[in-house]
Amino acid sequence: MGKNKFIQELLISLAFIILLVLVANPFDFWMPSTLTMTAAMLLVATFGVFAVFVWREKAADEREKLHRLMAGRFAYLLGAAGLTAGIVVQSLSHAIDPWLVISLAFMVLGKIVSLIYSRQNF
Repeated sequence: MGKNKFIQELLISLAFIILLVLVANPFDFWMPSTLTMTAAMLLVATFGVFAVFVWREKAADEREKLHRLMAGRFAYLLGAAGLTAGIVVQSLSHAIDPWLVISLAFMVLGKIVSLIYSRQNF
């Protein structure tokens, strides 16, 4: 992957993380409702650009394919661990947000579907 493309992907990823923090509004003091809606809209748009980068990425050789595969595996495990931790913490207060469960279920379902698809087609 070229250095320029890597920098673009990195900048899009950082913008996505910043927008996630803004939308989460952890201290509930910096965002009025109109800014919240704008940030949510920008979050969706940024995720779309991020998804295009991920979907179109092509590895030049086997080593780069392995690096992409390991990055995807690491990201999946961190996402699943974060959602699981959120479910455990919220279950201790007896108030589990269903979106955590739904998100984790979609991640696991996506992994299963991907494995089935790849075994049948590759």
